[in-house]
Parts: sequence; structure tokens; C-alpha cells
Amino acid sequence: MKISEILSKKKVTVSLEVFPPKKQDAFEGVVNASRELAAMNPDFMSITYGANGSTRVNTAEISAEIEKCGVSALSHLTCIGANADGIDNAIARLKQFGIENVLALRGDIPEGMSKEEAVGKYAHASDLIPTLKASGFCVGGACYPEGHPESPNRLVDIDNLKKKVDAGADFLTTQMFFDNDLLYSFLYQLQNCGIRVPVIAGIMPITSSSQVKRMVTLSDAYVPRKLLSICDRFQDDNEAMKQAGIAYAIDQIIDLVSNGVRGIHIYTLNKSEAARKILESTRDIFNAINK
Repeated sequence: MKISEILSKKKVTVSLEVFPPKKQDAFEGVVNASRELAAMNPDFMSITYGANGSTRVNTAEISAEIEKCGVSALSHLTCIGANADGIDNAIARLKQFGIENVLALRGDIPEGMSKEEAVGKYAHASDLIPTLKASGFCVGGACYPEGHPESPNRLVDIDNLKKKVDAGADFLTTQMFFDNDLLYSFLYQLQNCGIRVPVIAGIMPITSSSQVKRMVTLSDAYVPRKLLSICDRFQDDNEAMKQAGIAYAIDQIIDLVSNGVRGIHIYTLNKSEAARKILESTRDIFNAINK
């Protein structure tokens, strides 16, 4: 089913994200993890797209496995450094596996390629979206409540985001964030700029203190004092840190859905335990909202 249809039928959705293995011999393990997550009956599951090699192929295959479990799959597709033939081949492969939903992304510049070499017909996600829409896909776009790391300021970032929506994006999914007030301010700015598509909030359950450092390095995300205190207090006790991190994510989710956010997207890191505990703790809340 197309995610646009799911969003039209439900007041709030819950989705999970997995990523393909970097090495082919780990493929079956990721497929098994994906099946475990699909068994939790999320509204859809998102599958990331690697920068090179077999990971890109695995995105389509894992998406197909998720569809077999009765869960709608959202396949990521990056365009930077790709030529028209490469994009056409990727689209054909997704259609071959019966995938209906694609998250259009620019992606990172491939290693060994300059920015000038990487920029072709599809320089940005907004360039890719019309091609995907013409091919019949439901298309999502990414957004950054704290601003894209490469944008000079928030106004430029939101202007680029509007180009994605004007190009045909059906919904937006946010980068992870740990302070809900940042999202609420961001959503207010989107409304003022005429962006009306559903925005799905990306939540990353922090289950180890080292994970915070990695996330900040990768996304430059702001970490509130409350979460820093949790990491500092429980950094030497793995189980306590895991429980506290999951509780923090649950608290974020309850606040978000209470304030009308259209969807919750959980970045699982292919680990089913944290996702399961979050969904079990919030199941009645989602059911009550969607009555």
C-alpha cells in the first residue's frame, strides 16, 4: 500500500527503519531482523540505501522481504553521482520487486568523486522526485528540524525543502532529534512557508552513551541536558542505560503524538528489542488516537 494512503486513513502512524548489511555475508541476518521488526505490525518500514556496492541491491531485496510480511516498504534512493541510466535501472529494480514507496534523497558524494563530478541531472532530491512520481511511486522527502548541515541558514534550508514538496513529495520524514521543541518550532516555520504535507518525526532510542557521541558527530544533533544527564549517570551500566534511553524515547513519542504530530519513525539500527519495548509501551496510546 502507498504510504500516502496509510497517512490518509490514520491520524498517526508508527514506522521503523532498517539498513542493509555492508557485507553480503551479513545479508541473511539483516533479513531476519527485518522480519522480526515487521512482526510488530508497523504501518510501514523504511530501508536505507548504501553509498556503493551490493548494499544498493540489497535495499530492493530487503524491501521485497518486508512486503512479503504484509508491511509496506519505503525504499531509499539516492541520486548524487548517479546518471539517468543508473536511476532508471534502480527504478526498474524497485518495480520488479513491487515496491510502491520511495524516499528520495540526494545522498553523500561518492568517495573519490568531486562535487562537480557528482552533480549531474539529479543534483538534489528535488530533481529526482518528478522522475519517481512519473513512474507511479508514492514519494517521501527528508527534512532537518535543526537545519541541513550544508545549508547556510534556516531560510535557505526551508526554501530547498519547499522545492521537494513542490516537486511532488507526498510526505516528509525528519532526521533524528532529541528536543521536541525544536520540531515544534520547525513545523511552525513550515506552515508559514506553505508546506502542508504530513511530517513524520524521526526518533532514535539511545541505548548506550557512546551512541550519543556517534549521533552528534554524524548529524550534529542538539542533545538536551536531560539526555546528557542520563548518559552521564548510567554510562557504566549497560542495562540501566538501555532502559533509561528507551524511556526517554517513549517520553518523546507521547509528547509528540499528544501535540498532533502525524507519524513516529523509529530508527532501529536493526535491533528489535528497543523497538519492541517502545511499541509495547505506546500501543494503547496509538490505538486511542486512531479510534
